[in-house]
Amino acid sequence: MKITDNTQSDIWYQALLNRAEEFTGVFFVGVKTTGVFCISVCRARKPKRENVEFYTDFKSALDAGFRPCKVCRPTENASTAPDFIEHAIKLLRVQPKERVSDTELRQNGISPERVRRWFLQNHGITFQAFQRMQRVNVALQELKTGRSTTEVAFDNGYGSLSGFGYTCKKLTGSSPGTRTEIILIHRFTTPLGPMFVCATERGVCLLEFVDRRALETEFRDLQHLFNANIIAGENAHTRQAEKEMGEYFAGVRQSFDVALDTPGSEFQRRVWEGLQGISFGDTAHYQALATEIGKPTAVRAVASANGANRVAIVIPCHRIIGKDGSMAGYGGGIARKAWLISHEDKIRKAHL
Repeated sequence: MKITDNTQSDIWYQALLNRAEEFTGVFFVGVKTTGVFCISVCRARKPKRENVEFYTDFKSALDAGFRPCKVCRPTENASTAPDFIEHAIKLLRVQPKERVSDTELRQNGISPERVRRWFLQNHGITFQAFQRMQRVNVALQELKTGRSTTEVAFDNGYGSLSGFGYTCKKLTGSSPGTRTEIILIHRFTTPLGPMFVCATERGVCLLEFVDRRALETEFRDLQHLFNANIIAGENAHTRQAEKEMGEYFAGVRQSFDVALDTPGSEFQRRVWEGLQGISFGDTAHYQALATEIGKPTAVRAVASANGANRVAIVIPCHRIIGKDGSMAGYGGGIARKAWLISHEDKIRKAHL
């Protein structure tokens, strides 16, 4: 849909100038002078305000005659990783126990340099480091089934027990034979930009958009609370979270079944349970939530616990708005909050 509200367009134009990541996928901007459309983070030279039009979805931009920008590739990067990254990860998943070399990437038409830059930008580590974490995770999962350390080490491509032990201790903080807590982190994409999901053996402990400002603090807190290191990898909980989030954004899921492992005080957990009690498509405010959990005078404490929630959407802190109907703060950004509330309202009305 094309946006005709000038105030909204002005806000999105400023976001375009700032290359604001929180608006990734929230809007698409058509540039009349070039005939292309972009997403908010595009690195291309910024057009003048009078030369742009804004759309809520890329299909509307395409229907209006605009073509995708070759710099930001909006139809790919608004909700998915670039094709060459998807291809590289597919190679890794096909052979999780073997190292995907730069030579193999080139043989598949993939530039190792581009892969390395993308992983550094989006994960803060190289693709090779990402692979090492994945291999260690596979090995640790196999150790839990009762297989011997020697068997697991050589079956997962390690040349020696000492090499396996060194890598395992470096990444997890413990030797392979020691049962230790680890937190797995996996990145996936959504129509509102990429998200990180973290999970222990018991369930999801973090689900956040990757540009959340407090993310590094949340990672440190989780490592301290669980006395565990965070390594790249997947388990049943991360896969289920990604699947259910895809269904949520597609409009076919209104509640979540994924298991959660959310450390916090008794009061914080009561607030988070109260948030999960707000129905899909509804909103509430701090005072109402405080009353609901039996603490009508603890509005500020409720607000603090709401802000301490590390599991976006599943624990729906985005459904908290101001008493006057205004958009209260949201860690993922006000634009995303407004989109989520609007999305749920449309889905609920469609099912009435």
